[in-house]
Amino acid sequence: MSERLSAREILALVADGSAFRELPGVMREPRPDGPLGWQGYDASRARAADRTGEQESVVCGTATVGGTRAVLIAFEFGFLGGSLGERTGDRLEAAYHHARAHRLPVVPLVATGGSRMQEGMLALTQLQRVARESALTREAGLPQIAVVRDPTTGGGWATLGAGADVVLALPGAQIGFAGSRVRPAEADPAAYTAEAQVAAGSADAVVRPGELRETLGVWLRLLTTPAQEAPVPHALGAAGLPGTGWEAVRRARSPERPRAGAYLDAYFTRRVSIDGDRCGGTDPDGMLCGFGERDGRTVAYAAQTGTATRPAGYRTAARLIRLADRLDIPVLTLVDTPGAANDAEAERQGAGPAIAEVFGAVAAARVPVTTLVVGEGGSGGALALAAPGNTWATPDSYFSVIAPELAAAILKRRPEDVEATADQLRIRPQDLVELGVVRGIVDAAADRPRP
Repeated sequence: MSERLSAREILALVADGSAFRELPGVMREPRPDGPLGWQGYDASRARAADRTGEQESVVCGTATVGGTRAVLIAFEFGFLGGSLGERTGDRLEAAYHHARAHRLPVVPLVATGGSRMQEGMLALTQLQRVARESALTREAGLPQIAVVRDPTTGGGWATLGAGADVVLALPGAQIGFAGSRVRPAEADPAAYTAEAQVAAGSADAVVRPGELRETLGVWLRLLTTPAQEAPVPHALGAAGLPGTGWEAVRRARSPERPRAGAYLDAYFTRRVSIDGDRCGGTDPDGMLCGFGERDGRTVAYAAQTGTATRPAGYRTAARLIRLADRLDIPVLTLVDTPGAANDAEAERQGAGPAIAEVFGAVAAARVPVTTLVVGEGGSGGALALAAPGNTWATPDSYFSVIAPELAAAILKRRPEDVEATADQLRIRPQDLVELGVVRGIVDAAADRPRP
């Protein structure tokens, strides 16, 4: 279990200096013992106020975080377990209104046990208010970055936490829909931790408290300073063009060829990653997604790493592209896969629908999408990430309707016919330019594409 910080402590940890300014408390007049007339509720609220110095379970205001101004929503777990009631909903609604009126990102710093039982269903319906405000803020093109603390359970996790664009978690925090008092007796407690949620793709990263301000500052700056477009990266590998189709395949499959990590390092001065498809899966070995800084502005990226891409990788890429589109951030995609994973587990995980998500996200994107084929371009699993009309290739890459070996097998050709089949498929970079599949071949020396 991580250290439980009060609302004021987490605000001091996150905000620059003494920059936090609390928003006026917009709350309805309390009814005696609340809307249900719950005996003793007023006394409980009074004790909570005396103990914490707060009048409700959330403190809302504005501050700069790493130099970027934002609306901060800090939960006070000491006030009735950080629970949500009608007056909590009033404060949250006002905070989101302020964010949209002033075009500010929203940072919920969540620590809550869920909805307030003393207010019954009226407390639970505050989740609908929160979801509505979050949706309106999303439609306004403003980022929401949640920091989930110990504990974050129930509706607070299912709205302000898991519903954010980016989810950061404090180490060891209890995070899950079911709190410790309501989960099954045989449940594994380790499944309800920050680390487990990151592993399951429901949160993006675990961040130590001492690094929180810097990390949030980077995220806020990147998500609010978009570039106009994503320039085409220069090639990092071999410069000469392949003589045959099979040579193109061998060069693309060479273990010495630069992979996605090298291209991203050369392209960005700094970058942060999103991780997970929010459906229980991750594909860290097959797909790298996130946002990076180039020439002081932000470009989003989704990059295949040279392995067979898993369904979770495609869903994460679709999540990244949709988020970038909402925030008006251009996208760079790097294509490098022998194809989509096609084993039985991949089919059970929804390989087809996951690839369809990426095709749809790229097709629907209003922001510029730039694609560079840096290695293998294996069939539809590679094409899903390719921008129509704005795809480029490196000299040590190929793009094919299917792998030459599989093409030969389907055509019932002999194994020794594979190389000739590769030539027939016309998969070399120069073939792709001639066919109009790619716009040009990137020149390693000149740092610009050549048509």
